Amino acid sequence: MVNGVQQSPYEGTSMLYSFNDANAPERHETQYFEMFCNRGIYHKGWSAVTKHRTPWAMGGEKMPAFDDDVWELYDGSKDWTQAKNLAKEMPDKLHELQRLWLIEAVKFNVLPLDDRQIERFVPEMAGRPTLIKGNRQMLFAGMGRLSENSVVSIKNKSFAVTADLEVPAKGAEGVMIAQGGRFGGWSLYAKGGKAKFYYNVLGIKSYEVESSSPIPGGKTQVRMEFAYDGGGPGKGGNVTLYCDGKAVGKGRVDQTQGFVFSADETTDIGYESGTSVSPDYNAHTSKFSGKINWVQIDLGDDAKDADHYIDHDERLRVAMARQ
Repeated sequence: MVNGVQQSPYEGTSMLYSFNDANAPERHETQYFEMFCNRGIYHKGWSAVTKHRTPWAMGGEKMPAFDDDVWELYDGSKDWTQAKNLAKEMPDKLHELQRLWLIEAVKFNVLPLDDRQIERFVPEMAGRPTLIKGNRQMLFAGMGRLSENSVVSIKNKSFAVTADLEVPAKGAEGVMIAQGGRFGGWSLYAKGGKAKFYYNVLGIKSYEVESSSPIPGGKTQVRMEFAYDGGGPGKGGNVTLYCDGKAVGKGRVDQTQGFVFSADETTDIGYESGTSVSPDYNAHTSKFSGKINWVQIDLGDDAKDADHYIDHDERLRVAMARQ
């Protein structure tokens, strides 16, 4: 128990027994496997495996019934390359291992199997709690390694990103906010003193919009507004860049990622910690040259700011006056 919360046990077999005896008999005799409903079991040299689906094929094809999956059987003591499938020759041995897989799956909470595809990445579709609710989130300099589910989702909708900055006399350079990485994501940053928005689709396609003039020095705001086309997931949209409420750049993103950017890349404020969304910088050169007071993400209707500028002090004064 930790702070009153029951913890899961450490599962598996300790390797400690092998440290002082390299010839000690193997104690890890059984190992189950399951990923994307592809299943396997190892037991005392024997292996039984079945492929249910290709993990990277997320195109919405109909999955076969689990009972229709074809199992293979291998004797690792004689055929460690798994070249000879013995399933037809030794059906009883195969059934024994299939039963063992079910026992292990129940023991380690593998069941029920879920063979939905891209939907498993989206909390509201998968049935997991959505960590961040609402249409607005404010982030601050130095925040980083934020998992995708801990940041409001900008997918399949209009959104705006506003960065409140203090820019040095030599100009702005580096990342204001970046989400994702080399194989999918987006970034709002400064390059050569100008504001730039970069959208990376799976590392295959990329779109960039740059401001026509440098970011002003001193206290200033850079804002990016993305007007989504609608019509389903993964569609495109129009991008407008603003500096202190004045439009300074327009462009187009023809395609977006509709479900997930990455399983391990994150969101960072003022730098980018993993692989870089844009080739304009890397993890070592991504640090913002000035000061970031805050970065705010607005979604849907909340992204439609008529002034294209956020004055939090004024909003606070208005709210206090209403009270």
